[in-house]
Amino acid sequence: MLDLFTIFSRGGIVLWCFQSTSQIFTTSVNGLIKSVILQERSGLTSYDDNNLTLKYRLDNEFELVFVVAFQKILQLSYVDKFLDDIHLEFRDKYKNELAAGHLYDVLGTFDSVATTVKTTMTESLVQILSPTRRVDILRDALDAKKSGRPYTMAFCGVNGVGKSTNLAKICFWLIENNLSVLIAACDTFRAGAVEQLRTHMRHLNALHPPDKHKGVTMVRLYEKGYGKDAAGIAMEAISHAKDTKTDIVLIDTAGRMQDNEPLMRALAKLVKVNEPDLVLFVGEALVGNEAVDQLTKFNQSLADFSQSTKPHLIDGIVLTKFDTIDDKVGAAISMTYMTGQPIVFVGTGQTYTDLKSLNAKAVVSALMK
Repeated sequence: MLDLFTIFSRGGIVLWCFQSTSQIFTTSVNGLIKSVILQERSGLTSYDDNNLTLKYRLDNEFELVFVVAFQKILQLSYVDKFLDDIHLEFRDKYKNELAAGHLYDVLGTFDSVATTVKTTMTESLVQILSPTRRVDILRDALDAKKSGRPYTMAFCGVNGVGKSTNLAKICFWLIENNLSVLIAACDTFRAGAVEQLRTHMRHLNALHPPDKHKGVTMVRLYEKGYGKDAAGIAMEAISHAKDTKTDIVLIDTAGRMQDNEPLMRALAKLVKVNEPDLVLFVGEALVGNEAVDQLTKFNQSLADFSQSTKPHLIDGIVLTKFDTIDDKVGAAISMTYMTGQPIVFVGTGQTYTDLKSLNAKAVVSALMK
């Protein structure tokens, strides 16, 4: 994610430096120093040099410069939080040496500086990936069941990210927890969408046949074919689930590009009319910042087209193709940081069991090795 992280004094003493690539950053850092720092330009926190973005913080009291460099294309929105957290922690830990002007005492504790920076970065990442709002689907579903209504979840996202497949994975997880499910086929555009859900329904019922659940068919499909109003189908499905005492309704929606206004209006209508308990955005980890742009624009469209003073926005994220921990984590961090919404599940493969909760500490620990 980060190509360079360095802390140095205005006098040129490098207190700490981390570099993840063999790229030479001297020219870029010198450009930052000459163009911004020596000219004492205020109000700026970023400097672009060719394909790099350099974010920085100036500590005028102790005459320190904190600089992070990364590829411009990545647009890592959470780097500002890193810099602020590390700046404050560094000041707090070494304030006595800095106040006395003993920079070489700080330099002599290089391992300590490295530990301070790494620990602070780890804590910042875990904090970002562990937002204050948690989603507890099983608890909320049981609460809805006690009140005599189904718990409803709507899935949205762009074309081809695996909404239907991950809906089926979540369906499997729900029936493993003894909750019956009605799948609402509200993708009335894509040829084969209903048939795909019907195939999943058969496979899931084969894995959990009625004789294992006191004669109850655990997964059913509610569909009205193609070319129909998705919001209307979802409403009928929810009503049907209530009448048949089904625990969960999973609403599958058509894939749509974030800039397609008619389809985004249709999604906003579906959400407003049916008021699902949970709206999940399904995004692909592989596409990096494109997923962040998609999520941001989906949220904005739900706000703009709902015609409500309190629009229902995205509640959580399902991140697919997350089977290895590498630069894809950057997309996860950015999506959570930009929206404040949790990553509810990550998809890690093709089978129904390849669905996991995001363990923020484990992911960050692996990333920081």
